[in-house]
Amino acid sequence: MVVKINGIQQLGVGVEDVHEAWKWYREHFSMDIRMFEDEAVAELMLAHTDGKPRARHAVLALNMRGGGGFEIWQHKGKKPKTADFEIQLGDLGINVGKIKTDSVKSAYKKFSDEGLDLLTKIKKDPAGNDHFYMKDIYGNMWEIKNQKEVFRKKEKSVSGGVLGAVIGVKDMEESLPVYQDILQYDKVVYDKTGVFEDFKGIKGGDKKFRRVLLKHSDVKSGAFSPFFGQSVIELVQAIEREPKDIYEGRIWGDPGFIHLCFDINGMDAFREKVKGMGHPFTVDSAKALESFDMGEAAGNFAYIQAPEGTLIEFVETHRIPLMKKLNWYLDFRKRGNHPLPNWMLKLFRFKRVKK
Repeated sequence: MVVKINGIQQLGVGVEDVHEAWKWYREHFSMDIRMFEDEAVAELMLAHTDGKPRARHAVLALNMRGGGGFEIWQHKGKKPKTADFEIQLGDLGINVGKIKTDSVKSAYKKFSDEGLDLLTKIKKDPAGNDHFYMKDIYGNMWEIKNQKEVFRKKEKSVSGGVLGAVIGVKDMEESLPVYQDILQYDKVVYDKTGVFEDFKGIKGGDKKFRRVLLKHSDVKSGAFSPFFGQSVIELVQAIEREPKDIYEGRIWGDPGFIHLCFDINGMDAFREKVKGMGHPFTVDSAKALESFDMGEAAGNFAYIQAPEGTLIEFVETHRIPLMKKLNWYLDFRKRGNHPLPNWMLKLFRFKRVKK
């Protein structure tokens, strides 16, 4: 089977209290579509959890304006451990979550009126796109970035879902092949080195960086691709200091950005591809089960680890609940994985959680 990477499914966000965090992300980022919620033991993540199964509570939430979702993830079997240092731009791993908006000014005004922690004014990135940076109440950094592509415009929210991420790397040339060749972000939007005006206001952002923005040139064609839309990855390398490992002394699921997840088809072929490129799966649910049950959804998942330490997840979806009350599930093993019609994807709005 041909390997297809269909877009960013979600950005994993480790939190101390899943209920509190999801309420905050619903109220401010409109991440209010519940695709699944599940309490279970992460038995297959041993490579990234100190060799121990970990109880967890997770919610996959989407925004109806489109883009990737948030997998909001809380340890239940141990106390979540926060970083014992303030993360700076360029530290190793996911530094910033990118969120799309088709109106940067409206988003800035809304978040300003709500008294949120805005780190910068609206500025232009090296490609001339308007954006700004902010922090949530948990210290996670977010970039709100201009992106005209919106899935469902008839929404009150001023921002959409995940557009991508800013990832700190130790060696740009070592990390680039993962993002360009494996993840297929084959087009370089910019590759610049210097001190950047739009970074000023972010912790450590006043220093010198090499900064590479990548996007994909292909048109995605998976089942959920119309909803996920386009995505980008920005790699940043600190030039003037030695970066820290964001998860040093901690494990997957502890607070912060824990992984970036891609929706794919062709997991078996993909397994062999990444192994041949020197990045074998560190976690592989298909080796344990034909289909992994995620509560209301099912599929297979796997992880690789990029050279700088970023965990990248791949999910091949087998089944999702479309309208659970009517017992209406989509089984992609029977249906196939061509794009779902927009009317069907718009039914996600009936999974909205208001309280």
